[in-house]
Amino acid sequence: MSNEKLTFKGGTHPPHSKKATEKLALEKANAPKVVVIPMQQHIGAPCDPVVAVGDEVKVGQKIGEAKGFVSVPVHSSVSGKVTAIEPRMYSGGTKVTCVVIESDMQDSIHESVKSKGSLESLSADDIKNIIKDAGIVGMGGAAFPTHVKLAPPPDKNVDTVILNGAECEPYLTADHRLMLENPEDVVYGLQALMKALNVSKGYIGIEDNKMDAIEIMEKAAAGKTGIKVVALHAKYPQGAEKQLIYACTKREVPTGGLPADAGVVVNNVGTAAAVAKAIKTGMPLVERIVTITGEGINNPKNLLVKIGTSFKEIIDQCGGFKETPLKIIAGGPMMGIAQFHIDIPVIKGTSGILVLSVAEARLPEASNCIRCGKCVEVCPINLMPAGLSAHAMLDNFDQAESLHAMDCIECGSCSFVCPAKRPLVESIRLAKREIIAKRKKAQAK
Repeated sequence: MSNEKLTFKGGTHPPHSKKATEKLALEKANAPKVVVIPMQQHIGAPCDPVVAVGDEVKVGQKIGEAKGFVSVPVHSSVSGKVTAIEPRMYSGGTKVTCVVIESDMQDSIHESVKSKGSLESLSADDIKNIIKDAGIVGMGGAAFPTHVKLAPPPDKNVDTVILNGAECEPYLTADHRLMLENPEDVVYGLQALMKALNVSKGYIGIEDNKMDAIEIMEKAAAGKTGIKVVALHAKYPQGAEKQLIYACTKREVPTGGLPADAGVVVNNVGTAAAVAKAIKTGMPLVERIVTITGEGINNPKNLLVKIGTSFKEIIDQCGGFKETPLKIIAGGPMMGIAQFHIDIPVIKGTSGILVLSVAEARLPEASNCIRCGKCVEVCPINLMPAGLSAHAMLDNFDQAESLHAMDCIECGSCSFVCPAKRPLVESIRLAKREIIAKRKKAQAK
C-alpha cells in the first residue's frame, strides 16, 4: 500500500458514528425458535418454494428454487419443521412469500453441505456454479446475484475485481469486523472471484478510518499474486461502485453503463467471505453479520445472525430499547429503509439494524431552495439534484429523465448537505420510479 489516499470528486462527510460497535468483536446471535425466510431476498425474480408444510428440513437445504437467470436459490438456516408458507412482511416494505420453519434447535446439517475441493482444483465454471447454488448475493445491501456479475457480456473486457471494504455508511461496522476477524476468507474469496473471471488484478478498497483493517488485510494478502490493498479517503459514498472504481483505477463508468463497461466487477468483502465459505465447507448463504446500533438501543453489537431471525429477537438480545425509538432502519442512515414494525426477518441484504432516538432521527422542517449549489458540489455523479427534485415535485418526469435522473445512485449526499433541508433524494427516487414505470408501459405496448 502506498501512502497516497485515493478518492473521487464530490461526496460529503457525515459523522461516522461507528464508535459504539467498531471495537466490539463478533458474537453469535441466539438460536431462533422460528425463522421466517422470504423467497425474495435478492434483486431479480423471486424463488418458488420447493418444500411443503409439514416437511422436515436441515441447515443448508434448498427451500426456494431460483426462477430465471437473475435470481438465486434460498436455503434453510435452521433444522426443523415447515409450519407455514404464506405472504409475510419483510424489510422491503411489502409482503412476499415466506417459508416459516419451527426450529428443532439441533442445527442438523443437510447432507449436500460438503467441501467443494481446493481452489486450485476448481475451474472458472465450477466456481460460478458453486456461487449460484449457494444463493450468494451482494452483501453490502443491494443483494444483486453474484453469479450474474461473474457473467459479463462477451464484448466487455473485464480485467479487474474490486472488493468493497469501504463501509462508508455511518454507524455500520459489520464489514470492518469481518476484515479484522476473518481476513483470510476475504482474500480467499477474492482469489476465487478473480479465477471465475480469469483476471489477474484484484483490489481491496478500505477507508482510512479503518487503519487496523488495512494493516490486517495487507498481511492476509501478502504474497498473493495480483492483489493490492488500497487505502481510501473516508468520504461518503466511497463504497458506491462507480466511485470505488474511479478511486482504485481512475476509470469512469459511462452514463447508463455498468462496472463491466469500465472493465471491472465490484463485490463486497462480505460477499467474498461467503464465497470462501461455500467453497471450503459447502455451506450456502444462511447467515450474515449485522450491526445493531444507534442511540435507541441499550447494548449495541455486531452479531452473526441466521437468515430469517426476526428484528425483534435481535433487538431483545441487545437489551431492547433505551426509549421508544423514533425510527428503526434496516441498513444505514443514508441509504437504509425505515421500518414501521420489528416483526420482520433478517435477510441476506440486512447489513444493520439502526435504532434511532428522537434526538437522532427528528427531521427538520424543509424550506425553500436558496440556490446555494451545495447539492451540485457534493453529487458524486455530477448531477443537479435541486433541478431534478424541482421537476419531480412538479410531476415533470420527462424533464427529470432528460437531466439524467436515472444516473442518480440515491446516496443521499445532496439531502445531507442541503441547508434548506429539501427532500432531494426522496423526490428524485420518486422520479426514477415514474420513469421506470413509463418505460415498462412503453415496452408492453
